Amino acid sequence: MPGPMGGPMGRRNMNDAPAPKGSFKKNIGKLIRAFRAYYIPILISIIFTVVSVVLSIIAPQFLSDLTDELSNTTGIVDVDVIWHFAIILIVFYVCNALCHYVSSFIMTTVTQRTCKQLRTQISDKINKVPLKYFDSHAYGDTLSRVTNDVDTIGQSMNQSITMVIQSVVMLVGVLIAMFITCWQMALAALITLPIMLVLIMVIMHFSQPQFRKQQNELGALNGKVEETYSGHLVVKAFNAEKKTADDFENTNSKLQKAMFWSQSISGMMQPVMSIMSYFAYAAVCVVGGLLMVNGSGGVTFGTISAFLVYVNLFQSPLSQIAQAFNTLQSAAAASGRVFEFLEEDELSDETGKTRKLTNGVKGDVEFRHVKFGYSDDKIIIPDFSAKVQAGMKVAIVGPTGAGKTTMVNLLMRFYEVNGGDILIDGVSIKDMPREEVHDLFGMVLQDTWMFEGTVRDNIVYSKQATEEELKTACDAANISHYISTLPGGLDYYMESGDELSGGQKQLVTIARAMIENAPMLILDEATSNVDTRTEELIQTAMDNLTKGRTSFVIAHRLSTIKNADLILVMQNGNIVEQGNHEELMAKNGFYSTLYNAQFAGEEI
Repeated sequence: MPGPMGGPMGRRNMNDAPAPKGSFKKNIGKLIRAFRAYYIPILISIIFTVVSVVLSIIAPQFLSDLTDELSNTTGIVDVDVIWHFAIILIVFYVCNALCHYVSSFIMTTVTQRTCKQLRTQISDKINKVPLKYFDSHAYGDTLSRVTNDVDTIGQSMNQSITMVIQSVVMLVGVLIAMFITCWQMALAALITLPIMLVLIMVIMHFSQPQFRKQQNELGALNGKVEETYSGHLVVKAFNAEKKTADDFENTNSKLQKAMFWSQSISGMMQPVMSIMSYFAYAAVCVVGGLLMVNGSGGVTFGTISAFLVYVNLFQSPLSQIAQAFNTLQSAAAASGRVFEFLEEDELSDETGKTRKLTNGVKGDVEFRHVKFGYSDDKIIIPDFSAKVQAGMKVAIVGPTGAGKTTMVNLLMRFYEVNGGDILIDGVSIKDMPREEVHDLFGMVLQDTWMFEGTVRDNIVYSKQATEEELKTACDAANISHYISTLPGGLDYYMESGDELSGGQKQLVTIARAMIENAPMLILDEATSNVDTRTEELIQTAMDNLTKGRTSFVIAHRLSTIKNADLILVMQNGNIVEQGNHEELMAKNGFYSTLYNAQFAGEEI
């Protein structure tokens, strides 16, 4: 993405940005609101979870009775009673499993649909954020938010929501059952609870920053991969494999370190919970044994066995809650990055703008005291004014960084001017919707973009065209012969466009602009990737294409724009000269110096 004056801008590194205090609660709150369309299914899932938990809590009571029946002092076992309790327990646990499955199925459906919704929102957002966003963010990092971060949210929420609901209901139910069964042993089991809560808070305090860093480093790693893959030819040409590998290894090591610490610290929760549970078992056995020996509280072997099951049920939700908080930390870190992108400033709403050039487009263009800078504190075009009459071929020339591409970006409203105005047929482009402005221009850029699909798809792109129109455009762009050599011709399928040479891609984009048939044209170094002979053929086609249309041509090879009606010579964001070729050469000024330098090899 071009930066000021067409040069690359540095991309902001977000990896080391400190997370604001309370970001965990804030991000989880946003995530919960993202599920608001599914509150009813979630409620149904909660009901099934509650039923499942209640069945789990009631079952130990029958287990207690079964134990007492087996350990009765008479030594006589009633098989019918045993079968009665066994069948009841089987029914309880089968129903428990079914309820748990239904609850999990509903939550899986909800989380995956929410993830689909988030991906759709990100995709829509990409088309709404201004181009300046991509000037300061790596493409790979943005892609990571669509893929890795949303996947992390889906996996984490799918596991943690059901787990938290089940654990909380289980915890409350088990506590009630424990106190009903024997309040003395219940108090003994609760001795370890405060210690557990403190340890969970401490572990979360140290692990959350590592989870945030893990997601940020993962985004940075994706940026490195995207950058290296896109520029692999340059990497090979400059023998930069070792440097690229070292850069990747450095970023990969940071990710490995962040993942190691996040998982290591959060992984302490499970063993800590296990140690505490052993203390709880010991406390229950001691207190239960003393009560049984003293004959107080009606404690029997069945009571103690049931209580040990309750202690296990009580410790299990605490461990699950601890594990759920681990996954929630990943979800919070990932959702922070997703919602950070979704909350980026968008292009201004233009639903109220209805101004259109309904009576046909003549093509008069006026730059009226245009002022622009990629940042408010660095204005690169201080005061630009020019008038272009309909049907004129306007060439914009100047050294690299003079502001040539910036001018056409402003003309297309890819960027908004800081001051002044641009008018088309006397109408300010600020008063027209962006889509209307874009429809007024066909573009052929220096950077050629091919999309996955057939050659036909790439030429027609977003328009409708008949076979005759398609053939005419291909003939005019001098690409018909090459297409005829491809297997399938226009229906030849391209994976990435790398099957075509740079010049062939340029011809396809020229044919694409001809299919567009817009009333005005922008040609940004449109012949930069073709040989001299093909350039002459394309130049003839361009002359036919621009006939009767207002066209703006950015060119470094000044020999290609000698027939322009108006040449704007730019330097440092200003027009320093303007006129046709003969007039500018007669002035013997800056244009003359640029033109002669291309043939004399003079250093500018």
